[in-house]
Amino acid sequence: MIRSFLTVSTGTLASRLLGFARDSLIAALLGTGAVADAFLAAFQLVNVVRRLLSEGALNAALVPAWLRIRDRDGADAAAAFAGRVLGTVSAALIMISIGIALLMPLIMTVIAPGFLGAGTLDLAVLNARLMLPYLAFAGPVTVLMGLLNAQGRFALTAFSPLLFNIALIAAIALLLVWHADAGFAAWLLAATVGIAGLLQLLMLLSQRSARLATPLRVSFDGEMRSFFAKAIPGMIASSGPQWLMVAGAIIASATPSAVSWLYFANRLIELPLGIVGVAMGTVLVPELTRAVSDGDRDAVAHAQSRALELATGLALPATLGLIVLAEPIVRLLFEHGAFGAGDSAATAHALTWLALGLPAHVLIKALSPAFYARNDTMTPLLATAKGFVVAVVLAVLLGHLFGASGIAVSIAAGAWSSALSLLRKGTSEFGFSVDSAARKRLPRIVLAAAAMGALLWLTTGLVPAEAHGFIKFIVLGVQIAAGIAVYGLLLQILGAASWREAVAALKRPV
Repeated sequence: MIRSFLTVSTGTLASRLLGFARDSLIAALLGTGAVADAFLAAFQLVNVVRRLLSEGALNAALVPAWLRIRDRDGADAAAAFAGRVLGTVSAALIMISIGIALLMPLIMTVIAPGFLGAGTLDLAVLNARLMLPYLAFAGPVTVLMGLLNAQGRFALTAFSPLLFNIALIAAIALLLVWHADAGFAAWLLAATVGIAGLLQLLMLLSQRSARLATPLRVSFDGEMRSFFAKAIPGMIASSGPQWLMVAGAIIASATPSAVSWLYFANRLIELPLGIVGVAMGTVLVPELTRAVSDGDRDAVAHAQSRALELATGLALPATLGLIVLAEPIVRLLFEHGAFGAGDSAATAHALTWLALGLPAHVLIKALSPAFYARNDTMTPLLATAKGFVVAVVLAVLLGHLFGASGIAVSIAAGAWSSALSLLRKGTSEFGFSVDSAARKRLPRIVLAAAAMGALLWLTTGLVPAEAHGFIKFIVLGVQIAAGIAVYGLLLQILGAASWREAVAALKRPV
Protein backbone atom coordinates (compact mmCIF):
# COMPACT_ATOMS: atom_id res chain seq x y z
CA MET A 1 0.00 0.00 0.00
CA ILE A 2 2.80 2.42 0.90
CA ARG A 3 4.59 1.68 -2.38
CA SER A 4 1.43 2.58 -4.30
CA PHE A 5 1.03 5.64 -2.08
CA LEU A 6 4.53 6.80 -3.01
CA THR A 7 3.84 6.27 -6.72
CA VAL A 8 0.72 8.42 -6.61
CA SER A 9 2.38 10.98 -4.34
CA THR A 10 5.36 11.33 -6.68
CA GLY A 11 3.11 11.91 -9.69
CA THR A 12 1.00 14.38 -7.73
CA LEU A 13 4.13 16.19 -6.47
CA ALA A 14 5.40 16.57 -10.03
CA SER A 15 1.99 17.88 -11.14
CA ARG A 16 1.80 20.33 -8.21
CA LEU A 17 5.32 21.63 -8.89
CA LEU A 18 4.35 22.25 -12.49
CA GLY A 19 1.23 23.92 -11.11
CA PHE A 20 3.43 26.29 -9.12
CA ALA A 21 5.38 27.12 -12.25
CA ARG A 22 2.08 27.68 -14.07
CA ASP A 23 0.65 29.95 -11.37
CA SER A 24 3.90 31.86 -11.01
CA LEU A 25 3.75 32.58 -14.73
CA ILE A 26 0.05 33.52 -14.48
CA ALA A 27 0.93 35.99 -11.71
CA ALA A 28 3.63 37.52 -13.90
CA LEU A 29 1.33 37.62 -16.93
CA LEU A 30 -1.90 38.90 -15.35
CA GLY A 31 -0.86 40.24 -11.93
CA THR A 32 -3.88 41.12 -9.80
CA GLY A 33 -6.90 43.22 -10.67
CA ALA A 34 -10.02 42.84 -12.80
CA VAL A 35 -8.56 40.67 -15.59
CA ALA A 36 -6.77 38.37 -13.15
CA ASP A 37 -9.79 38.11 -10.83
CA ALA A 38 -12.06 37.26 -13.78
CA PHE A 39 -9.72 34.60 -15.14
CA LEU A 40 -9.01 33.02 -11.73
CA ALA A 41 -12.69 32.95 -10.76
CA ALA A 42 -13.46 31.10 -13.99
CA PHE A 43 -10.44 28.83 -13.58
CA GLN A 44 -11.46 28.06 -10.01
CA LEU A 45 -14.88 26.93 -11.28
CA VAL A 46 -13.24 24.57 -13.78
CA ASN A 47 -10.79 23.39 -11.12
CA VAL A 48 -13.69 22.43 -8.86
CA VAL A 49 -15.20 20.33 -11.63
CA ARG A 50 -11.77 18.92 -12.44
CA ARG A 51 -11.22 17.84 -8.83
CA LEU A 52 -14.85 16.75 -8.60
CA LEU A 53 -14.19 14.23 -11.35
CA SER A 54 -10.50 13.42 -11.15
CA GLU A 55 -7.65 13.11 -8.64
CA GLY A 56 -9.19 10.11 -6.92
CA ALA A 57 -12.69 11.53 -6.45
CA LEU A 58 -14.48 9.00 -8.66
CA ASN A 59 -12.76 6.20 -6.73
CA ALA A 60 -15.39 6.85 -4.08
CA ALA A 61 -18.00 5.03 -6.15
CA LEU A 62 -16.43 3.50 -9.27
CA VAL A 63 -13.66 1.42 -7.69
CA PRO A 64 -15.78 -0.38 -5.04
CA ALA A 65 -18.57 -1.03 -7.59
CA TRP A 66 -16.18 -2.33 -10.26
CA LEU A 67 -14.37 -4.59 -7.79
CA ARG A 68 -17.63 -6.07 -6.50
CA ILE A 69 -18.91 -6.84 -10.01
CA ARG A 70 -15.58 -8.33 -11.10
CA ASP A 71 -15.37 -10.59 -8.03
CA ARG A 72 -19.02 -11.63 -8.29
CA ASP A 73 -19.62 -11.92 -12.06
CA GLY A 74 -16.21 -11.94 -13.71
CA ALA A 75 -14.02 -9.65 -15.81
CA ASP A 76 -16.39 -9.44 -18.81
CA ALA A 77 -19.26 -8.23 -16.65
CA ALA A 78 -16.99 -5.65 -15.03
CA ALA A 79 -15.85 -4.41 -18.46
CA ALA A 80 -19.47 -4.13 -19.64
CA PHE A 81 -20.37 -2.18 -16.50
CA ALA A 82 -17.39 0.13 -17.04
CA GLY A 83 -18.41 0.61 -20.69
CA ARG A 84 -21.85 1.80 -19.63
CA VAL A 85 -20.32 4.13 -17.05
CA LEU A 86 -17.85 5.55 -19.59
CA GLY A 87 -20.50 6.11 -22.28
CA THR A 88 -23.06 7.57 -19.89
CA VAL A 89 -20.61 9.90 -18.13
CA SER A 90 -19.27 11.18 -21.45
CA ALA A 91 -22.73 11.86 -22.90
CA ALA A 92 -23.98 13.44 -19.68
CA LEU A 93 -21.02 15.81 -19.42
CA ILE A 94 -21.44 16.99 -23.00
CA MET A 95 -25.07 17.89 -22.26
CA ILE A 96 -24.16 19.45 -18.91
CA SER A 97 -21.43 21.55 -20.55
CA ILE A 98 -23.92 22.96 -23.05
CA GLY A 99 -26.35 23.78 -20.25
CA ILE A 100 -23.64 25.44 -18.16
CA ALA A 101 -22.51 27.51 -21.14
CA LEU A 102 -26.05 28.88 -21.56
CA LEU A 103 -26.43 29.58 -17.84
CA MET A 104 -22.90 30.85 -17.27
CA PRO A 105 -23.87 34.51 -16.58
CA LEU A 106 -26.20 33.34 -13.80
CA ILE A 107 -23.67 30.82 -12.44
CA MET A 108 -20.87 33.38 -12.38
CA THR A 109 -23.14 35.91 -10.67
CA VAL A 110 -23.73 33.38 -7.88
CA ILE A 111 -20.03 32.46 -7.64
CA ALA A 112 -18.74 36.04 -7.78
CA PRO A 113 -21.56 38.48 -6.92
CA GLY A 114 -19.01 41.22 -6.31
CA PHE A 115 -18.24 41.30 -10.05
CA LEU A 116 -21.67 42.74 -10.88
CA GLY A 117 -21.59 46.22 -12.36
CA ALA A 118 -17.80 46.31 -12.60
CA GLY A 119 -17.31 44.82 -16.07
CA THR A 120 -15.44 41.93 -14.48
CA LEU A 121 -18.47 39.64 -14.74
CA ASP A 122 -18.45 39.66 -18.56
CA LEU A 123 -14.75 38.80 -18.59
CA ALA A 124 -15.31 35.93 -16.16
CA VAL A 125 -18.22 34.55 -18.21
CA LEU A 126 -16.18 34.63 -21.42
CA ASN A 127 -13.20 32.91 -19.80
CA ALA A 128 -15.40 30.24 -18.20
CA ARG A 129 -17.15 29.45 -21.49
CA LEU A 130 -13.82 29.05 -23.26
CA MET A 131 -12.72 26.57 -20.59
CA LEU A 132 -15.89 24.42 -20.78
CA PRO A 133 -14.70 22.01 -23.53
CA TYR A 134 -12.41 20.58 -20.88
CA LEU A 135 -15.42 18.95 -19.23
CA ALA A 136 -16.16 16.84 -22.32
CA PHE A 137 -12.70 15.27 -22.02
CA ALA A 138 -12.58 15.14 -18.22
CA GLY A 139 -15.39 12.57 -18.02
CA PRO A 140 -13.78 9.73 -20.00
CA VAL A 141 -10.35 10.60 -18.53
CA THR A 142 -11.75 10.17 -15.02
CA VAL A 143 -13.44 6.84 -15.71
CA LEU A 144 -10.34 5.38 -17.37
CA MET A 145 -8.15 6.55 -14.48
CA GLY A 146 -10.55 5.00 -11.96
CA LEU A 147 -10.45 1.65 -13.77
CA LEU A 148 -6.65 1.65 -13.79
CA ASN A 149 -6.62 2.48 -10.08
CA ALA A 150 -9.01 -0.39 -9.34
CA GLN A 151 -6.47 -2.76 -10.91
CA GLY A 152 -3.62 -1.31 -8.88
CA ARG A 153 -2.07 0.39 -11.94
CA PHE A 154 -1.35 3.77 -10.35
CA ALA A 155 1.65 5.07 -12.33
CA LEU A 156 -0.19 6.16 -15.48
CA THR A 157 -3.02 7.82 -13.57
CA ALA A 158 -0.53 9.56 -11.28
CA PHE A 159 1.53 11.12 -14.07
CA SER A 160 -1.04 11.80 -16.82
CA PRO A 161 -2.27 15.05 -15.13
CA LEU A 162 1.15 16.56 -15.86
CA LEU A 163 -0.02 17.18 -19.43
CA PHE A 164 -2.63 19.66 -18.16
CA ASN A 165 0.00 21.92 -16.64
CA ILE A 166 2.54 21.41 -19.43
CA ALA A 167 0.05 22.67 -22.01
CA LEU A 168 -0.83 25.75 -19.94
CA ILE A 169 2.81 26.56 -19.18
CA ALA A 170 3.66 26.40 -22.88
CA ALA A 171 0.82 28.80 -23.70
CA ILE A 172 1.81 31.26 -20.93
CA ALA A 173 5.47 31.21 -21.97
CA LEU A 174 4.45 32.04 -25.54
CA LEU A 175 2.24 34.91 -24.37
CA LEU A 176 5.03 36.32 -22.20
CA VAL A 177 7.44 36.26 -25.13
CA TRP A 178 4.85 38.05 -27.28
CA HIS A 179 4.19 40.62 -24.52
CA ALA A 180 0.51 39.97 -25.12
CA ASP A 181 -2.20 42.27 -23.75
CA ALA A 182 -3.59 40.91 -20.45
CA GLY A 183 -7.15 40.59 -21.77
CA PHE A 184 -6.09 38.68 -24.89
CA ALA A 185 -3.69 36.55 -22.82
CA ALA A 186 -6.48 35.51 -20.46
CA TRP A 187 -8.71 34.64 -23.44
CA LEU A 188 -6.05 32.46 -25.11
CA LEU A 189 -5.11 30.81 -21.84
CA ALA A 190 -8.74 29.93 -21.15
CA ALA A 191 -9.02 28.30 -24.57
CA THR A 192 -5.89 26.23 -23.84
CA VAL A 193 -7.60 24.54 -20.88
CA GLY A 194 -9.76 22.44 -23.23
CA ILE A 195 -6.72 21.47 -25.31
CA ALA A 196 -4.99 20.31 -22.12
CA GLY A 197 -7.91 17.99 -21.35
CA LEU A 198 -7.76 16.52 -24.85
CA LEU A 199 -4.04 15.76 -24.48
CA GLN A 200 -4.67 13.88 -21.26
CA LEU A 201 -7.41 11.77 -22.88
CA LEU A 202 -5.22 10.95 -25.88
CA MET A 203 -2.42 9.81 -23.57
CA LEU A 204 -4.72 7.36 -21.77
CA LEU A 205 -6.19 6.07 -25.03
CA SER A 206 -2.71 5.51 -26.45
CA GLN A 207 -2.18 2.94 -23.68
CA ARG A 208 -5.31 1.07 -24.81
CA SER A 209 -6.92 1.58 -21.44
CA ALA A 210 -10.31 1.85 -23.18
CA ARG A 211 -10.32 -1.95 -23.45
CA LEU A 212 -11.19 -1.99 -19.77
CA ALA A 213 -14.59 -0.47 -20.67
CA THR A 214 -16.22 -2.39 -23.53
CA PRO A 215 -18.67 -2.31 -25.17
CA LEU A 216 -19.17 1.47 -24.97
CA ARG A 217 -22.84 2.29 -24.31
CA VAL A 218 -25.06 5.06 -22.98
CA SER A 219 -27.47 3.61 -20.44
CA PHE A 220 -29.76 4.90 -17.70
CA ASP A 221 -30.97 1.51 -16.48
CA GLY A 222 -31.49 0.67 -12.83
CA GLU A 223 -27.87 -0.33 -12.26
CA MET A 224 -26.61 2.96 -13.71
CA ARG A 225 -29.11 5.01 -11.72
CA SER A 226 -28.04 3.23 -8.55
CA PHE A 227 -24.39 3.83 -9.38
CA PHE A 228 -24.83 7.55 -9.99
CA ALA A 229 -26.99 7.92 -6.88
CA LYS A 230 -23.91 6.88 -4.90
CA ALA A 231 -21.26 8.39 -7.18
CA ILE A 232 -22.50 11.97 -7.22
CA PRO A 233 -22.51 12.46 -3.42
CA GLY A 234 -19.07 10.88 -3.18
CA MET A 235 -17.66 13.04 -5.96
CA ILE A 236 -18.98 16.22 -4.35
CA ALA A 237 -17.61 15.20 -0.95
CA SER A 238 -14.19 14.32 -2.38
CA SER A 239 -13.74 17.86 -3.69
CA GLY A 240 -14.54 19.44 -0.32
CA PRO A 241 -11.43 21.72 -0.26
CA GLN A 242 -12.42 23.21 -3.61
CA TRP A 243 -15.98 23.85 -2.46
CA LEU A 244 -14.63 25.68 0.58
CA MET A 245 -12.49 27.84 -1.71
CA VAL A 246 -15.57 28.59 -3.80
CA ALA A 247 -17.33 29.67 -0.62
CA GLY A 248 -14.44 32.00 0.11
CA ALA A 249 -14.36 33.37 -3.45
CA ILE A 250 -18.08 34.20 -3.29
CA ILE A 251 -17.41 36.58 -0.40
CA ALA A 252 -13.97 37.71 -1.61
CA SER A 253 -15.31 38.85 -5.00
CA ALA A 254 -16.56 42.06 -3.34
CA THR A 255 -12.98 43.05 -2.40
CA PRO A 256 -10.58 44.03 -5.22
CA SER A 257 -7.75 41.49 -5.72
CA ALA A 258 -8.94 39.31 -2.81
CA VAL A 259 -9.91 36.45 -5.17
CA SER A 260 -6.36 36.48 -6.57
CA TRP A 261 -4.70 36.59 -3.13
CA LEU A 262 -6.75 33.63 -1.88
CA TYR A 263 -6.17 31.68 -5.09
CA PHE A 264 -2.38 31.98 -4.96
CA ALA A 265 -2.31 31.22 -1.21
CA ASN A 266 -4.44 28.13 -1.74
CA ARG A 267 -2.08 26.90 -4.44
CA LEU A 268 0.58 26.49 -1.76
CA ILE A 269 -1.87 24.57 0.44
CA GLU A 270 -2.67 22.22 -2.44
CA LEU A 271 0.92 20.98 -2.74
CA PRO A 272 0.97 18.96 0.52
CA LEU A 273 -2.77 18.33 0.30
CA GLY A 274 -2.35 16.83 -3.15
CA ILE A 275 0.63 14.71 -2.19
CA VAL A 276 -1.20 13.21 0.80
CA GLY A 277 -4.88 13.65 -0.01
CA VAL A 278 -4.94 12.43 -3.60
CA ALA A 279 -2.84 9.41 -2.71
CA MET A 280 -5.20 8.63 0.18
CA GLY A 281 -8.23 8.72 -2.07
CA THR A 282 -6.55 6.73 -4.83
CA VAL A 283 -4.85 3.97 -2.84
CA LEU A 284 -6.83 3.64 0.39
CA VAL A 285 -10.29 3.14 -1.14
CA PRO A 286 -9.48 -0.13 -3.01
CA GLU A 287 -7.37 -1.33 -0.05
CA LEU A 288 -10.18 -0.79 2.46
CA THR A 289 -12.85 -2.09 0.07
CA ARG A 290 -11.10 -5.46 -0.18
CA ALA A 291 -10.55 -5.64 3.59
CA VAL A 292 -14.16 -4.70 4.44
CA SER A 293 -15.56 -7.14 1.83
CA ASP A 294 -13.44 -9.96 3.26
CA GLY A 295 -14.43 -9.05 6.83
CA ASP A 296 -10.73 -8.82 7.73
CA ARG A 297 -10.66 -6.48 10.74
CA ASP A 298 -6.90 -6.69 11.11
CA ALA A 299 -6.41 -5.57 7.49
CA VAL A 300 -8.86 -2.69 8.02
CA ALA A 301 -7.02 -1.57 11.16
CA HIS A 302 -3.64 -1.88 9.44
CA ALA A 303 -4.72 0.20 6.41
CA GLN A 304 -6.36 2.90 8.52
CA SER A 305 -3.42 3.08 10.95
CA ARG A 306 -0.78 3.42 8.24
CA ALA A 307 -2.92 6.01 6.44
CA LEU A 308 -3.29 8.08 9.61
CA GLU A 309 0.45 7.89 10.29
CA LEU A 310 1.31 8.97 6.75
CA ALA A 311 -1.27 11.76 6.82
CA THR A 312 -0.03 13.14 10.13
CA GLY A 313 3.62 12.65 9.30
CA LEU A 314 3.36 14.65 6.06
CA ALA A 315 0.62 17.19 6.79
CA LEU A 316 1.77 18.44 10.20
CA PRO A 317 5.32 19.51 9.24
CA ALA A 318 3.96 21.00 6.02
CA THR A 319 1.45 23.06 8.02
CA LEU A 320 4.10 24.41 10.37
CA GLY A 321 6.48 25.12 7.50
CA LEU A 322 3.87 27.09 5.54
CA ILE A 323 2.92 29.13 8.60
CA VAL A 324 6.50 30.03 9.57
CA LEU A 325 7.82 30.59 6.03
CA ALA A 326 4.68 32.01 4.42
CA GLU A 327 6.06 35.39 3.36
CA PRO A 328 9.46 34.30 1.94
CA ILE A 329 7.80 31.46 0.02
CA VAL A 330 5.17 33.74 -1.51
CA ARG A 331 7.74 36.40 -2.42
CA LEU A 332 10.02 33.86 -4.04
CA LEU A 333 7.30 32.17 -6.09
CA PHE A 334 5.02 35.00 -7.12
CA GLU A 335 6.58 38.46 -6.62
CA HIS A 336 7.61 39.39 -10.13
CA GLY A 337 6.09 41.04 -13.16
CA ALA A 338 2.67 42.48 -12.37
CA PHE A 339 2.58 40.86 -8.90
CA GLY A 340 3.93 43.41 -6.39
CA ALA A 341 5.15 43.50 -2.79
CA GLY A 342 1.72 44.45 -1.45
CA ASP A 343 0.20 41.43 -3.19
CA SER A 344 2.87 39.20 -1.61
CA ALA A 345 2.11 40.49 1.89
CA ALA A 346 -1.65 40.00 1.49
CA THR A 347 -1.19 36.52 -0.02
CA ALA A 348 1.20 35.50 2.78
CA HIS A 349 -1.28 36.59 5.46
CA ALA A 350 -4.03 34.54 3.79
CA LEU A 351 -1.67 31.56 3.49
CA THR A 352 -0.87 31.61 7.21
CA TRP A 353 -4.53 31.23 8.11
CA LEU A 354 -5.36 28.78 5.33
CA ALA A 355 -2.53 26.52 6.54
CA LEU A 356 -4.34 26.01 9.84
CA GLY A 357 -6.97 24.02 7.93
CA LEU A 358 -4.47 21.75 6.14
CA PRO A 359 -4.43 19.01 8.84
CA ALA A 360 -8.24 18.97 8.72
CA HIS A 361 -8.29 18.58 4.91
CA VAL A 362 -5.84 15.67 5.15
CA LEU A 363 -7.79 14.09 8.00
CA ILE A 364 -10.91 14.18 5.81
CA LYS A 365 -9.00 12.38 3.05
CA ALA A 366 -7.85 9.74 5.54
CA LEU A 367 -11.31 9.21 7.12
CA SER A 368 -13.58 9.33 4.05
CA PRO A 369 -12.36 6.05 2.45
CA ALA A 370 -13.68 4.15 5.49
CA PHE A 371 -17.19 5.29 4.50
CA TYR A 372 -16.70 4.77 0.75
CA ALA A 373 -15.47 1.22 1.35
CA ARG A 374 -18.77 0.55 3.15
CA ASN A 375 -20.78 1.93 0.21
CA ASP A 376 -21.67 5.08 2.17
CA THR A 377 -21.12 8.27 0.16
CA MET A 378 -23.82 10.37 1.86
CA THR A 379 -22.01 10.82 5.19
CA PRO A 380 -18.95 12.50 3.61
CA LEU A 381 -21.31 14.63 1.50
CA LEU A 382 -23.22 15.84 4.56
CA ALA A 383 -19.93 16.61 6.33
CA THR A 384 -18.79 18.63 3.30
CA ALA A 385 -22.09 20.52 3.21
CA LYS A 386 -21.78 21.34 6.91
CA GLY A 387 -18.26 22.67 6.41
CA PHE A 388 -19.43 24.77 3.44
CA VAL A 389 -22.17 26.40 5.50
CA VAL A 390 -19.76 27.11 8.37
CA ALA A 391 -17.26 28.67 5.95
CA VAL A 392 -19.87 30.91 4.28
CA VAL A 393 -21.37 32.15 7.55
CA LEU A 394 -17.97 32.91 9.08
CA ALA A 395 -16.68 34.47 5.84
CA VAL A 396 -19.55 36.95 5.80
CA LEU A 397 -18.63 38.03 9.33
CA LEU A 398 -14.83 37.83 9.25
CA GLY A 399 -14.42 38.91 5.64
CA HIS A 400 -16.10 42.22 6.41
CA LEU A 401 -13.75 42.79 9.36
CA PHE A 402 -10.44 41.36 8.16
CA GLY A 403 -10.70 41.00 4.37
CA ALA A 404 -8.96 38.08 2.66
CA SER A 405 -7.31 36.91 5.90
CA GLY A 406 -10.71 36.67 7.62
CA ILE A 407 -12.05 34.61 4.72
CA ALA A 408 -9.00 32.32 4.98
CA VAL A 409 -9.80 31.73 8.66
CA SER A 410 -13.37 30.85 7.67
CA ILE A 411 -12.18 28.28 5.11
CA ALA A 412 -9.94 26.62 7.72
CA ALA A 413 -12.83 26.53 10.22
CA GLY A 414 -15.08 24.92 7.60
CA ALA A 415 -12.49 22.20 7.00
CA TRP A 416 -12.25 21.39 10.71
CA SER A 417 -16.03 21.27 10.97
CA SER A 418 -16.17 18.64 8.19
CA ALA A 419 -13.32 16.59 9.67
CA LEU A 420 -14.83 16.47 13.16
CA SER A 421 -18.22 15.49 11.72
CA LEU A 422 -16.67 12.50 9.94
CA LEU A 423 -14.73 11.51 13.04
CA ARG A 424 -17.83 11.57 15.27
CA LYS A 425 -19.99 9.71 12.75
CA GLY A 426 -17.42 7.01 12.02
CA THR A 427 -16.66 6.46 15.69
CA SER A 428 -20.34 6.01 16.53
CA GLU A 429 -21.20 3.76 13.55
CA PHE A 430 -18.27 1.36 13.13
CA GLY A 431 -15.32 2.75 15.08
CA PHE A 432 -12.03 3.76 13.51
CA SER A 433 -9.57 0.97 14.27
CA VAL A 434 -6.06 2.19 15.11
CA ASP A 435 -3.47 -0.44 16.04
CA SER A 436 -0.99 -0.26 18.91
CA ALA A 437 1.90 0.73 16.63
CA ALA A 438 0.04 3.85 15.48
CA ARG A 439 -0.82 4.81 19.05
CA LYS A 440 2.89 4.78 19.86
CA ARG A 441 4.07 6.54 16.73
CA LEU A 442 1.56 9.38 16.40
CA PRO A 443 2.64 11.35 19.52
CA ARG A 444 6.28 10.98 18.46
CA ILE A 445 5.45 12.27 14.97
CA VAL A 446 3.78 15.33 16.53
CA LEU A 447 6.83 15.96 18.75
CA ALA A 448 9.24 15.71 15.80
CA ALA A 449 7.13 18.10 13.70
CA ALA A 450 6.96 20.62 16.57
CA ALA A 451 10.74 20.56 16.91
CA MET A 452 11.13 21.12 13.18
CA GLY A 453 8.72 24.08 13.32
CA ALA A 454 10.68 25.60 16.20
CA LEU A 455 13.90 25.31 14.19
CA LEU A 456 12.34 27.09 11.21
CA TRP A 457 10.99 29.84 13.45
CA LEU A 458 14.40 30.42 15.05
CA THR A 459 16.05 30.81 11.65
CA THR A 460 13.57 33.36 10.25
CA GLY A 461 14.75 36.93 9.87
CA LEU A 462 18.40 35.93 9.31
CA VAL A 463 18.45 37.61 5.90
CA PRO A 464 17.88 41.39 5.56
CA ALA A 465 14.84 42.44 3.52
CA GLU A 466 17.09 44.29 1.05
CA ALA A 467 19.19 41.18 0.27
CA HIS A 468 19.45 40.00 -3.32
CA GLY A 469 16.73 37.63 -4.52
CA PHE A 470 19.25 34.85 -5.20
CA ILE A 471 20.52 35.04 -1.61
CA LYS A 472 16.95 34.77 -0.34
CA PHE A 473 16.39 31.76 -2.58
CA ILE A 474 19.48 30.00 -1.21
CA VAL A 475 18.59 30.75 2.42
CA LEU A 476 15.01 29.53 1.98
CA GLY A 477 16.26 26.35 0.32
CA VAL A 478 18.70 25.73 3.18
CA GLN A 479 15.96 26.34 5.77
CA ILE A 480 13.61 23.86 4.12
CA ALA A 481 16.34 21.24 3.62
CA ALA A 482 17.50 21.63 7.23
CA GLY A 483 13.93 21.34 8.49
CA ILE A 484 13.35 18.14 6.51
CA ALA A 485 16.67 16.66 7.66
CA VAL A 486 16.01 17.45 11.33
CA TYR A 487 12.47 16.09 11.09
CA GLY A 488 13.63 12.85 9.49
CA LEU A 489 16.41 12.43 12.07
CA LEU A 490 14.02 13.01 14.96
CA LEU A 491 11.55 10.46 13.56
CA GLN A 492 14.39 7.92 13.57
CA ILE A 493 15.66 8.85 17.06
CA LEU A 494 12.18 8.86 18.61
CA GLY A 495 11.34 5.51 17.04
CA ALA A 496 8.50 6.87 14.90
CA ALA A 497 10.13 5.61 11.70
CA SER A 498 12.94 3.28 10.67
CA TRP A 499 14.31 4.42 7.33
CA ARG A 500 16.32 1.23 6.84
CA GLU A 501 13.21 -0.90 7.29
CA ALA A 502 11.21 1.42 5.03
CA VAL A 503 13.72 1.12 2.19
CA ALA A 504 13.90 -2.65 2.63
CA ALA A 505 10.10 -2.91 2.52
CA LEU A 506 9.92 -0.92 -0.70
CA LYS A 507 12.49 -3.23 -2.35
CA ARG A 508 10.66 -6.37 -1.23
CA PRO A 509 8.74 -8.13 -4.07
CA VAL A 510 4.95 -7.69 -3.98
